[in-house]
Amino acid sequence: MLHRIDEEITFRKLEILLAFMESGNLARAAERLGISAVSVHRALHSLETGTRCSLFRLEGRNLQPNDAAHALADVAREVLQAMAHGIRATREIAGYAADRIRIGSLYSLTSGTVPALIMALRLRKPDIQTELVLGSNSDLLRKLRDGAVDATVMGFPEGAADVESQLLFEDEIFFAAPADSAYARQPEVDLGACADERFVSLNEGYVTHDRFVEAFQVAGFEPNVVMTTSDIFSLMNLVGGGIGCTLLPGRVRGVLPRSVCLVPLAARYQMKQKISVVFLRTRERDPNLLSLLAACRSHSADLETQARKG
Repeated sequence: MLHRIDEEITFRKLEILLAFMESGNLARAAERLGISAVSVHRALHSLETGTRCSLFRLEGRNLQPNDAAHALADVAREVLQAMAHGIRATREIAGYAADRIRIGSLYSLTSGTVPALIMALRLRKPDIQTELVLGSNSDLLRKLRDGAVDATVMGFPEGAADVESQLLFEDEIFFAAPADSAYARQPEVDLGACADERFVSLNEGYVTHDRFVEAFQVAGFEPNVVMTTSDIFSLMNLVGGGIGCTLLPGRVRGVLPRSVCLVPLAARYQMKQKISVVFLRTRERDPNLLSLLAACRSHSADLETQARKG
């Protein structure tokens, strides 16, 4: 069982003790710490009260440390170093002001959005190390709450009151079909006329899967899903291989296989995904996240500029 430490002994007073021992007198210790010599003297006297022993002797007007004071100073140095290391390690584990940041992402955002954000972040914090964690929307939200990631780029999680978000862009959903199919020649696709079509889909938990389900609820029938996958790139290849059609977000257009085409949905089925950077509300003042949010705003502004030029 640990012995109770007297409340007169604090980290601040131990810091004052070390400053006094290293500087040699009250005035220099006070100058180093930015306090008065009287405050230094009171802190040293308080340590004598807390340790219940004499630590100093008076020689003329000078206060001289005895062997007990030197012993306490040696321990104080170790204690303060250990606590500083412990606090730093604690903050790093929690992600606060660490030299690394863990960013979660949907697979479909790794081809353009996430690399752009990481580059913009490094312009602001050149020494930061970035770890990328991939997963579905539900996986990423769970990892965020468990502390496995510091922020995540994902579809906005509706109803999550414990998070804050920064909108990056809104992404339109398209009908995806083989490039040599009849759908490729249509100006738009009416899902209501696709009841006999075969479909492939992402597994549950992905924001694109949620939009897939919502679209067919509007169409009024349950699609014939012949295969599911947890990887949007595999999903595109399944479409290109003729396994089935699906719904895909427009952001994958740049990495779409030549064997797949995206066709607009008829007006009643059109919907969008809100892609955002999401982080816990309790972390909103973390320096790394503030830098990431600044990078997000810069990226969003670039996308708006490109859209106007286009």
